[in-house]
Amino acid sequence: MSDNPFRDLPAMDRLIEQVESRLPRALFIAAARQGLDQARLEIAAGHHPDVHGVVEGMVRRFERSAGVRVVNATGVLLHTNLGRAPWSSKAIEAAVAAAGDYGNVELDLDTGERGQRGAHVSLLLRELTGAGDALVVNNNAAAVLLALAATSAGMSVPVSRGELIEIGGAYRLPTVMAVSGARMVEVGTTNRTRIGDYQVALQTHHCGAILKVHPSNYRVTGFTEETSADALAALAAANRIPLIYDIGSGLLDSSAPWLPAWLRGEPGARQAISSGAGLVTFSGDKLIGGPQAGLIVGDPGSIATLRSHPLARALRADGVTLAALAATLEEHLEGPPTGIPFWSLAMADPATLTPRCEVISKAADGTVEPSTSAVGAGSAPGMEIPSPVIRIEGGHGMFVCLLAAETPILARRDAGDLIIDLRAVDPADDELIIGALLKCR
Repeated sequence: MSDNPFRDLPAMDRLIEQVESRLPRALFIAAARQGLDQARLEIAAGHHPDVHGVVEGMVRRFERSAGVRVVNATGVLLHTNLGRAPWSSKAIEAAVAAAGDYGNVELDLDTGERGQRGAHVSLLLRELTGAGDALVVNNNAAAVLLALAATSAGMSVPVSRGELIEIGGAYRLPTVMAVSGARMVEVGTTNRTRIGDYQVALQTHHCGAILKVHPSNYRVTGFTEETSADALAALAAANRIPLIYDIGSGLLDSSAPWLPAWLRGEPGARQAISSGAGLVTFSGDKLIGGPQAGLIVGDPGSIATLRSHPLARALRADGVTLAALAATLEEHLEGPPTGIPFWSLAMADPATLTPRCEVISKAADGTVEPSTSAVGAGSAPGMEIPSPVIRIEGGHGMFVCLLAAETPILARRDAGDLIIDLRAVDPADDELIIGALLKCR
């Protein structure tokens, strides 16, 4: 070793030959350079790093940032950080077909003229919700933004103080309303809002719509009162303005006979339309279990107003999304959507999970105990799905180690212990979990 430790650093060409990577060459070199820079910093601090290991670690970090499959052992079915709902096989096939060739995304095959984008999805949504028309944008935040901008820019919109929601990613309803050009008028109090509060707002402000928002990621309990959608729809109709009802998570029909009991409190799009709401907005990638999308259903006049607004083009969904969404909605139309991963996982009998937990627990010196899984993604707060889990005492180090596995495994932590919930784990991945746990012990 020379007196100058930096002279002993291997040449870039030699490092690249020694490290395998699936990265494009330019990114591979950038990762290797960053690894060398990190090694230099460690040397300057008086350490003796394994330069090859540091560079290889940086290359792997670049590879993982490109997106890799992660085993979801958290028990959160719609995990926002993991992409929410996996698609059904039918949705994947439809998306691949749409992405791999030309298609009639916006072409009327009967006339050869320009057609309506998402016409088939609109037809499906009308059938599923009883609405007069439907429109698809790229997420539910966009759906609310478009609804407000098209109906109420430059005008006031009354909304209950108890419904001024904030969800993950710093989405705040007051901010969205401001961006839309609508003026927010807060009515009622945090826990009680009556029909008279809205009536006062309509008498004292020039309003373009009434907004009702389902607080899908929290619950206000105790001394509470809210105004029903039916009453607000009647009030809106009397004032010749629409009721915009953001139901959030996207339950299509709250009266479906196959619906699990723990979802009975969620509002359904069909029921919202029946109440008289002019526009109902909700997500396509939560309880529907499809791709990220914002779905808007309502009366034909209100949907036409949104469709002609300039923001509609800026926020529209692409052909691949529409194809996957159509396939997902078709599964809902055919009956209980057991072919959609979210629903098959949510409705799985806890008894089928227990034997799997016991096998993994035995291999990892853990214990099996009763617990609950969650819907996640701001859906059905407080609603818990009974599930057995594996508890491994003192597993904080294991948590980090599992994330570093070749196929990362995301579990959860509780009081310093590692918790593995198999509700969202494919049985084929049980052996993978066992192998990773044994390596991390």
